[in-house]
Amino acid sequence: MVSTAYSMGLFGMDAFKVVVESDLSQGLPAFELVGLPDAAVKESKDRVRSALKNCGFDFPISRITMNLAPADKRKEGPIYDLPLAIALLKASKQLSADTGTSVFIGELSLSGEVRAVRGVLPMVIEAQKEGFENIFIPASNALEGAVVKGINVFAVNNIPELVKHLLKEETLYPVVVNSQTKKDNEYLLDFADVKGQAEAKRALEIAASGGHNILLIGPPGSGKSMLAKRLPSILPNMSFEESIETTKIYSIAGSLPGDTSLIKARPFRAPHHTVSPAGLSGGGTVPKPGEISLAHNGVLFLDEFPEFSRKAMEVLRQPIEDGIVTISRVNSSAKYPCNVMLVAAMNPCPCGFFGHSTKPCKCSGVTVDRYLGKVSGPMLDRIDLHIEVPPVEFDELSNQEKSESSAEIKKRVDAARNIQSERFKGTNILSNAMIPSADLHRLCKTSEEAEKLFKRAFEKFGLSARAYDRVLKVARTIADLDSSEIIETRHAAEAVQYRGLDRKYWLHEL
Repeated sequence: MVSTAYSMGLFGMDAFKVVVESDLSQGLPAFELVGLPDAAVKESKDRVRSALKNCGFDFPISRITMNLAPADKRKEGPIYDLPLAIALLKASKQLSADTGTSVFIGELSLSGEVRAVRGVLPMVIEAQKEGFENIFIPASNALEGAVVKGINVFAVNNIPELVKHLLKEETLYPVVVNSQTKKDNEYLLDFADVKGQAEAKRALEIAASGGHNILLIGPPGSGKSMLAKRLPSILPNMSFEESIETTKIYSIAGSLPGDTSLIKARPFRAPHHTVSPAGLSGGGTVPKPGEISLAHNGVLFLDEFPEFSRKAMEVLRQPIEDGIVTISRVNSSAKYPCNVMLVAAMNPCPCGFFGHSTKPCKCSGVTVDRYLGKVSGPMLDRIDLHIEVPPVEFDELSNQEKSESSAEIKKRVDAARNIQSERFKGTNILSNAMIPSADLHRLCKTSEEAEKLFKRAFEKFGLSARAYDRVLKVARTIADLDSSEIIETRHAAEAVQYRGLDRKYWLHEL
């Protein structure tokens, strides 16, 4: 007799339906599992056998063949333990229930407990799209799965509990998520604690308003990391669609906290400079998201920027430009979104005092060149704002007055983002940093004087076409902060000044 149960599979960001088929036939006792399973799936038969026996069910003494269809898609992970057990109970007539509208996902312990698995949210979303009415998932994953509307999400603790529900002996109730969660952007770090650094705070406000990448250069202890860590506190709140997409990535990576149903605060990822290229971009036999995708819709902070390996640094170039990471394998490729704000911080030299006004630099010219040369020209081109973070003076440090708070700065950022939302309504563009080159001059209208200033800057600094486009986008953001429809000279001048540091340090124009 052949019986079926339904489950889901996952590759990259995409989930797909899996039909679990079970057949019991005469012959020597055996348990065959087919359908392109990986090692973790092959081990399911041992977990299922022990779980069923320890829960008081009979394990069929016959030739058992179980198939995971479609057979041409690789199945990985322990998520098929639960549907395999259900299909086997149905085939052995220990369970006579209609499961045609239900999906089962979960790993089994040897005692029959249902354990948490990765990627529940995208699988629940796909199950809802496929038209299933019910989905049974581990209790530990209940909160993340229950955010999806249009499908009944049941939290399962163990096999007997599930079987009793299917036989209508006991009733499980769909999980309901309490929408009253902690406030968005509830950060302890506030710009009010930052002494001085008015120019750097202004640059970060512009970056947050337009979604621009930014590079902070300055000596040790000047506050670069302190400023970067406060950037999320002024970013606009995430929309529901952004929250869903970010939560999907964390669910797939297995990084979603058990008490979290939906990520509402923008991510802030700060990988150590020893991270590998695959750690940044993602990878593995079955591709998993890396740090740049985990920072999707948020901030990717790279401290000590030149200390990252050249391969790791260069792997960022294309994703930063396109907003997508593509991980290719022999049979297929996985794509993960990575719409991030890149914030990089660095010292101007190994000792940190190259160009310092009072402390002499101890590095030789060759050492400085080698250190700065670790950051390539193409990488610099992709960073919109370059800002110097000078040492803080004693008078500023000893000043007891609080600086402007993050809440006040965020009001201006939100106002600028609202202008952009109206401008890009009906498109996939979310901020000025994402404006495609084809639409740049239509959306970034400049005054005649501002156009002349851009021309002089282009010729004087020898800007590339990409760098010019980014300067124009930054000017558009500055104009939005000023509630101006036209980019005026003052907006253009401020945008241009954020492209001068590569000339000062990389060309040594001191």
